[in-house]
Amino acid sequence: MARYTGPTMKKVRSLGEEFALSADRAVGVKYTKLHRKQPPGSHGKKRTFTRTTGYGQQLKEKQKARVFYHLTEKQMKKYYTAGKRQTDSTDIALLAGLESRLDNIVYRAGLADSHPMARQAVSHGHFAVNGRKVDIPSIHIRPGDVITGVSSRPALKTKLQELARGNKPVSWLKVDPEQLKIEMTSVPTRDEIEVPFNERLIIEFYSK
Repeated sequence: MARYTGPTMKKVRSLGEEFALSADRAVGVKYTKLHRKQPPGSHGKKRTFTRTTGYGQQLKEKQKARVFYHLTEKQMKKYYTAGKRQTDSTDIALLAGLESRLDNIVYRAGLADSHPMARQAVSHGHFAVNGRKVDIPSIHIRPGDVITGVSSRPALKTKLQELARGNKPVSWLKVDPEQLKIEMTSVPTRDEIEVPFNERLIIEFYSK
């Protein structure tokens, strides 16, 4: 399965979670609450979700993580492999690695309303890391690193400032909305990470 580029709400209904795919955070949450128990398709109301096996649930959780972070299968497996090498438990290391991606940092800081929006902004070169302009969404950010908005477009700069002022950043990021400055103050703990999937089942999936 390559990176998903189809209808976003179809994926939301299919997996029953809000994946930070909508350009409006409130719309995604509202849609999920309305359709969580209803399978996708025009006849969804007449159908029921089938009971999944242990493997099926592990696969589903892995797919949720891939959609949430907008990753290919190859990228997801790479984060699992890197997590196995860490001294922390593999599931915590996996989450920490995923959360430390530059595009995720931009989203968690509130400068984007969705992961795709954050990825696009980074890919178009609108951000710099420690003063160096970058365009790679997967860049690993460490505590002490500083990300700044460097767009030369006044309209985009104003939009990013409005988003930063309107969205609350996570506790492990320090954000200056006016300067479009983000500093990673620490590696997030498990209690500081909110995700729509069970990372332990993902570890079980790849461990087989």
